[in-house]
Amino acid sequence: MACFKRKGFSVSPFKVGPDFIDPGHHSIITDSNSYNLDGWMMDKSYNQNLFDGKRSDLSIVEGVMGLYDGYDGTTENGSTAQIAKWINLPVVLVVNAKSMARSAAAVVSGFEKFDPDLGFAGVIFNNIGSPNHLNYLRDALKGHVEMPCLGGIPRNLDVEIPERHLGLVTSDEHFLNEKNMNTLADMIEDNIDLEMLLSPVKITKRVEKQKNENTVTIAVARDKAFCFYYHDNIEILESMGAEIKYFSPIADKKLPEGIDGIYFGGGYPELFGKELQSNKEMREEVKKYSDAGLPIYGECGGFMYLCSDLIDHGEGEFEMTGCFPFKTKMLNKRKALGYREITISGDTVLGQDVKARGHEFHYSELENDQEYSDFVYKVTPRNGLNLKEEGYVVNKTLGSYIHLHFGSNMDVAENFVKSCKEK
Repeated sequence: MACFKRKGFSVSPFKVGPDFIDPGHHSIITDSNSYNLDGWMMDKSYNQNLFDGKRSDLSIVEGVMGLYDGYDGTTENGSTAQIAKWINLPVVLVVNAKSMARSAAAVVSGFEKFDPDLGFAGVIFNNIGSPNHLNYLRDALKGHVEMPCLGGIPRNLDVEIPERHLGLVTSDEHFLNEKNMNTLADMIEDNIDLEMLLSPVKITKRVEKQKNENTVTIAVARDKAFCFYYHDNIEILESMGAEIKYFSPIADKKLPEGIDGIYFGGGYPELFGKELQSNKEMREEVKKYSDAGLPIYGECGGFMYLCSDLIDHGEGEFEMTGCFPFKTKMLNKRKALGYREITISGDTVLGQDVKARGHEFHYSELENDQEYSDFVYKVTPRNGLNLKEEGYVVNKTLGSYIHLHFGSNMDVAENFVKSCKEK
């Protein structure tokens, strides 16, 4: 993305799967919002329309996990391969070739033959030890695979991004400056055959989508503690008539003026517990709005902020807003990970008797919710998993650990806007 942006292309970035962190880095590099394509959370037509509606000179889609990995081991649902076929894109296969020579040909051959309906632009070998190593790999492919070798990326620890418990450090904390981006661009330009890479690519122009007239105003928490949002969710709310006003629970002392609802997305509130606690004015104002019955929706990290207290990894305890009477506590091991389908059974700001799909990934748990029984999310079990009931409601405040994608059922977003109108 950095390479083609530097060459003068407008680049539209996309990410396969439910991840929030990679799209954040995409957006910094391309100056354009990055959108998630997902074959399990959203249907084929939604993914196709999203991709077609956001394209510019060049669209680059980053895959998820291995090419064929997705929802389960028997179908292609949720995989990069599924999305590549749905939107008719060639695949660039990236193979970690560290300590590999001829065996790399067996790996590439296996991927190429596994699904005959998938098209490949070529293979890039990663973690190359030397030019001679790349020559071994090129020679190994001859006579065994059809896709060309596009080049090889030398090992370079300087381009690594730090990781933590939920994955890479976010773009809000690990900012890719011009020097970083030029390093990334040089790495590609010096080592990849760009002419061969672009040979199967069609150049297109972006189609801009019109927005509807605003009828409600929704405040959206957005700072280094709350940065996990599907851009579609925001745009779908706007298409339903919502004006979005961003605010920082860390830095702002007051909520935006004239709001009709609040949306708290996920992020890393556990890393900023002290700062969130210090902003007492914001915490009290959110609690006041919740007590007054303003529609509020919080997911994962946003849900944690809506609870009474947060206990971080170092056992430090910090006061949050207290909209929900629960404490959340960080764990040293993962608590939950995976796709989720829910049916909203109770009367909520997102509607009632509606289904939606999303994703759950967190290292925290509620400490004192044993007596709570009025759950409003019925979670569809998967592969024999005994999933905990979800969805907590106090007044018109709804919280859950599950990140919902409004593209899975736009009625959810429409219901939230209606709730804000009727506040």
